[in-house]
Amino acid sequence: MKHKPVPPKTSQSKRPPAPKRPASAGPTASAEVAIGKIAPARLAAFEILKLVGEGKGHSDELLHSPRMEALSPEDRNLTTALVMGVLRWQIALDARVRGLLQRPEQRLAETVALALRIGAFQLLHLDRIPAHAALGESVELCRAAGELHATGMVNAVLRKLAAAQKPGQRVFESVAAFSERLGHPQWLVERWVAAYGREAALKICEADQKEPPQGSLFSENGGDLPQMDDGSRLVAELAAAAMPNARTVWDCCAAPGGKTLILAHRLASAEIAATDISAKRLARTEARFRRYAYAERIRCAVADATAPSSGQSFDLILCDVPCSGTGTLAGNPEIRHRLKPEELTRQAARQREILSAALKRLAPGGRLVYSTCSLEPEECERVVADVMAGANIHQIPVADLLLSLAESGALKAGADLSTAVREGSLRTLPGVQDCDGFFATILEAGK
Repeated sequence: MKHKPVPPKTSQSKRPPAPKRPASAGPTASAEVAIGKIAPARLAAFEILKLVGEGKGHSDELLHSPRMEALSPEDRNLTTALVMGVLRWQIALDARVRGLLQRPEQRLAETVALALRIGAFQLLHLDRIPAHAALGESVELCRAAGELHATGMVNAVLRKLAAAQKPGQRVFESVAAFSERLGHPQWLVERWVAAYGREAALKICEADQKEPPQGSLFSENGGDLPQMDDGSRLVAELAAAAMPNARTVWDCCAAPGGKTLILAHRLASAEIAATDISAKRLARTEARFRRYAYAERIRCAVADATAPSSGQSFDLILCDVPCSGTGTLAGNPEIRHRLKPEELTRQAARQREILSAALKRLAPGGRLVYSTCSLEPEECERVVADVMAGANIHQIPVADLLLSLAESGALKAGADLSTAVREGSLRTLPGVQDCDGFFATILEAGK
């Protein structure tokens, strides 16, 4: 009996797997079909969140980009809600999803994780979104991203999440538990507990998960005043009240210019210098100034505030330094995902340089306001203490100035800021006061 010869193995059996389709090749037919099934708002939110996650843009800038202008007003509102909501709740969303995976320890592709976050946020936080829309379009987002193998898993996880009961309120939560529930890194919340106490830390976390309050502190808003958050406004008003007869003023880290405008508006006789190290940011600031007649007295220049200078001295200096921004997580939620503990040390070193250089340009008897939008002592009290050591500088308590703002009617009736005074300085905390978290202290040069 003759046996049929076994055909030799072809090179096809040894052929390596086909390379992954490059993004430059455009979407596959399957992806194109999926994109057509996704609402414009969800697709825009997915694209913006992907860029934020890759470090290619800030949420606020991307939400005001030309891409958004092409959407209807309703779609713009939903896109904004999805982007800000996912960024605020990302840590909590990931924890819920992780508990529903067959292998909780597995690392998901970022686009798959993003599709799950968008779906989970809608299911858990947006009552008006039908569950089938949140679930179905999240699957299509995954398909559109080329992750076909993960569509079944995304569908299964979100179905489980939709059917699950909401977790009940615990009688007592550990710091780790409420950090995760409220979408914050545990290491950051533990710092706040140490600095301000557990109750205040919990209020900060709760406030960070909401839209930042607007117009809660001041009786006068709009008109010829710049649009800005109450925390920044409070720092600027304090600076103006600290030296009402100032003739020469320097805002040494001026962009985006809101505080500079308040100074120009309040100090009608002062000549004001506004500088910033970023030419791009200063150009936008100058364009903003041109909308206000009283800003004609502001002179702008690109300058590094740490650079030694033998130039003009000033009666009043506002030193609102770049910082971690941990007091502004409600409006800048992605900070919590990018910030690392070691970044605080780097920021503090730069802040000491700026403050030291600025104090050298303060006229005898002049006053300087040092401020940040950080909740971290390394960037606030410790910077001031380090720079003041051995210098002919003393601190001016802010309590009397806050009282004068209240008595003048600048603050709304009932806007109590007595709890915002800490060791002679201003210290606002989100959820404790009706504004973002800011620190400000007033320093006076010896005569």
